[in-house]
Amino acid sequence: MNRTGELVEIVLPGKVEPEGLATRRGPVPAPGPGQVLIRTEATGVSFAEQQMRRGRYYDQPPFPFVPGYDLVGTVLTTGEGVDPALAGTRVAALVKVGGWASHVVADAADAVPVPAGIGAAEAETLVVNGVTAWQMLHRKARVRAGHTVVVLGANGGVGSVLVQLALAAGARVIGTASPRHHEALRAQGVLPVDYRADDLAARIRALAPRGADAVFDHVGGRGIVDSWRLLAPGGTLVSYGSASTRDAEGSKQWPVLKLLGRVWLWNALPNRRRACFYNVWAGRTLSRDRFRARLHADLTQVFAALGRGEVSARVAARLPLERAAEALRLAESGTVAGKVVLIP
Repeated sequence: MNRTGELVEIVLPGKVEPEGLATRRGPVPAPGPGQVLIRTEATGVSFAEQQMRRGRYYDQPPFPFVPGYDLVGTVLTTGEGVDPALAGTRVAALVKVGGWASHVVADAADAVPVPAGIGAAEAETLVVNGVTAWQMLHRKARVRAGHTVVVLGANGGVGSVLVQLALAAGARVIGTASPRHHEALRAQGVLPVDYRADDLAARIRALAPRGADAVFDHVGGRGIVDSWRLLAPGGTLVSYGSASTRDAEGSKQWPVLKLLGRVWLWNALPNRRRACFYNVWAGRTLSRDRFRARLHADLTQVFAALGRGEVSARVAARLPLERAAEALRLAESGTVAGKVVLIP
C-alpha cells in the first residue's frame, strides 16, 4: 500500500515479460517552477506500454523508465508561478511516460481540468484514447453527417471511441472486430466485419460499394494498401499505428518510416484521395502553446461528449498499481472490452 509521503512507481527495466516489471519506492517529489504535483487516482494500460515493454515503441526513452502514457489525479501542490488555487483540482494529463506512479510532477499547462461528476477511472479511459479519436475524426478526416467511415479494431481502446464519436457525428460506421464483439457493435449501430476474414477488403467494399469517406487504420503493414484502396474520391486514410509489427524483430522505427513513405507517395500522386499519419504528439516541438491549446480544447470536447451520453467510459478492469504486471497481461490478452485501469 502507498504510505503517506511515499512515492510508488512501476519501473520497466528492459525488454521483459510483464512479470519483469519492478516496483520502486522513494520520497514524493516537489513541483518546480510552472509545475504541479498530482496525486494519481487512475492511470491506464494502452498499446503504447505493450510496445514499450518489447522495446518496439517508436521513440521510447532508454531503459529503465516508468511507463504510463496518461493519468487522472488531484493536484496536491503547485510550484512557483502557478496559481495556488489549482490545488485540489482533479485534472487529466498526457505524459507519454511516467504515469504508472502514485505521484507525478507535470507542467501545469499540460493539466486539463476534469468536469465534476466524472470519476477518475472513467475519465482515464478517455484521455489519450479520446484525444486521439477526436483529433483524427474531426481535425484530420473532418467526418460529417452522411459520411461512411471504416474503423479497424472497432472494439479497441481508440477504435471504440472513434466508433462512438463517428456515430454521434451522424456517420455510417463499418467496424472490424472479432466475431465475439459483433453483437455489441450491431447494438451501437455499427456494421461489423470479422477482421480475420481472408477477403476482408472485399467484405468492406460490399458494404460501401462507392468507397469510404474515411478509413482509420492502426494496423499498418501490407494491409495499409487495402485501406487506401477502400477510399472513395475525396476520402481520407488516417494511419495511426503499426500493430501488425508488434512482435517483429529489428528496427522499431522502420515500420513507421515505411508508413510515412507510403503516405508521402500517395499524396504526391494525382488523385482525389488523401492520406495522413497521425501522431498525438505532432507539432509539440514546433509550437508547444498551440499543441497545448488543441489538447485542452479537444479533451474538453471529449469530456462534454461523455457528459451528453454520446461516448461511454469503458473500464475493462480496475487493478491496484502494484498489480501492473497482471494488468498488462490482461490488456494484451485481447479478451477485454475497454481499458484496463491502474488505481494507485
